[in-house]
Amino acid sequence: MRKIIFLFINILLIGQVFGQSKDAEFDKMLAELIAFKVPTITVAKLKKMQQNDKIYLLDAREKREYNVSHLPNAKCIGYDDFSASSVKYISKDAPVVIYCTVGYRSGKIVEKLRKAGYSNVYNLHGSIMEWANQGNKLVNSEGKITTRVHTYSEGWSKWLKRGVSVY
Repeated sequence: MRKIIFLFINILLIGQVFGQSKDAEFDKMLAELIAFKVPTITVAKLKKMQQNDKIYLLDAREKREYNVSHLPNAKCIGYDDFSASSVKYISKDAPVVIYCTVGYRSGKIVEKLRKAGYSNVYNLHGSIMEWANQGNKLVNSEGKITTRVHTYSEGWSKWLKRGVSVY
């Protein structure tokens, strides 16, 4: 009986370790991919800020990715042709949160905006993948709720835990 209980406990513990390791793996991948240092914000903090403040939410993915799905009220700014002058309508001290698929492209845009004098700009940690993985609402180009997420490529799809991967 002790062996059965011991085996059962080990199976439970292994299951917990593997369940956590996927998140830990994602965080490790993000840390390696996004080696540059820019201010970040978590999904939870963004949601809290959205309740009380006017926040500019900018999507640094290309239009075809944005059209599949994006965070509600986000504006597509793209990445390939982005310039700080395209957001000159935003006050340089206004809160701005930028996201992409996992945070690389948005981090680069945060760097550009900080160099241009924007002082309150953040990269969304884990970007749209983390937003979707936490079960938050996404909308498509028509403003309709969707579970589809443009994951950039097949390789990135493995990090999507909730939703339907499109690439």
